[in-house]
This record gives sequence, structure tokens and C-alpha cells, in this order.
Amino acid sequence: MLKAILYDLDGTLANTDPLHYQIWYDLLKEFGLEIDEAFYKHRLSGRLNPAIIDELLPQLSPLEAEAFAEHKEALFRERVMTLPATPGLQTLIDWATAHNLKQAVVTNAPSQNAWFMVDALHLREVLDCVVIAQEIGIGKPDPAPYQWALKDFGIDACDAIAFEDSPSGMRSAVAAGIATVGITTTQDPEALRELGAVLTIADFTQPELGVWLEERKS
Repeated sequence: MLKAILYDLDGTLANTDPLHYQIWYDLLKEFGLEIDEAFYKHRLSGRLNPAIIDELLPQLSPLEAEAFAEHKEALFRERVMTLPATPGLQTLIDWATAHNLKQAVVTNAPSQNAWFMVDALHLREVLDCVVIAQEIGIGKPDPAPYQWALKDFGIDACDAIAFEDSPSGMRSAVAAGIATVGITTTQDPEALRELGAVLTIADFTQPELGVWLEERKS
């Protein structure tokens, strides 16, 4: 029986990836590195900043890498004037609330950005749990963040569903044993299915999602 819905944040509840891509592009160009959208999609999207910086800018000292990451996320908060939710999100949240389901965000976003987005989307009062990789010490693609949410709710993986958009997020949720819906904001449907998505949708308004949720609920 369905007891909880677990949501990724960036690219799932709001399509923030175009902004993240532009900021990464601008900052990496200063170091002589030029990336394109395909590179961002396959190598950066959904990953933790320290891992990205360690791979692309190994010349930075730990303190320089930390300062770079903080600068990158500060630019993100400055440039996000409004944060439009993925279409259909409020309807899904209302449906989950009406059926007394627990709801959580499970994210690799840095703490300050994660709470910034939660508040921008008016979700603080809705969510029963927010799992932030930076705060628990391990991030996606490890299954630990999703396992943390399951443990917090006191439920098994079969009692939850997850929504994800990135390869690292899909790997995390699937490895935790959770039926995962892929949101195609950053990846092709086929790529998400290959990673284990049980269903792929463009946004939360897709009719097939409603049918699938009703089947999972019973």
C-alpha cells in the first residue's frame, strides 16, 4: 500500500537545470573549460558540487573548491527571481495530502539552496521530511538519502514512490528499491527507463500518472 511520495528537487519539482547549466558554463569558462548542454546533462546534472569540482578543477585547493561551490550557489540564488513549479505539482501534492500520504524531498542540493527552493515553492508546511545530502554526509547516486527518508517515515521501500529526473537520482532511488517515476526535464525517456524508471512523464499533468497513482494507492 502506498504510504509516501519522495520527491527530488532540482529538475523535478522545478526546472532549475537551465539556470544551473548557464552558471556552470560561465564559471568554468573562466578556467578555460567550455561545456555544452550535452556535457551538463550527462556529467553534471544531479551530482554533488564537490565531486564535480574535484573532477573538473582538480587544481583548486580544498578551501578554493569550497569557495567556488559557495559562489556558484550564491549566483543561483541571485538569478532565480521566481521559481515556477513543474506543471501539476500542486494537484499532486493535494492528492497526496487528501490520501494522508507522507511527503518528503530528497536532494543533493546544498542546504541553503534546498531550503531556499522549498520556501520559494511554498512546500515547507507540506513536507513531512527534507533529506539533504550535505546534511547526512552522503549523496546520490548512493541509495542512502532515500533510505534515510524511508527510515524517518518507518516504512519499507515498497510503500513509497519517488520522482526523479537525473541519472544519479534515478540510481539512488532505484537502488533503494523504490518504484521511481522519471521526469523528462533533463533526460530522454529511454535513458530514464534504462536506469529503472517504471514510468516517464514530462510533468505532473500527464494522465497516465494519475492512473498509475490510483493503481499504486490500493
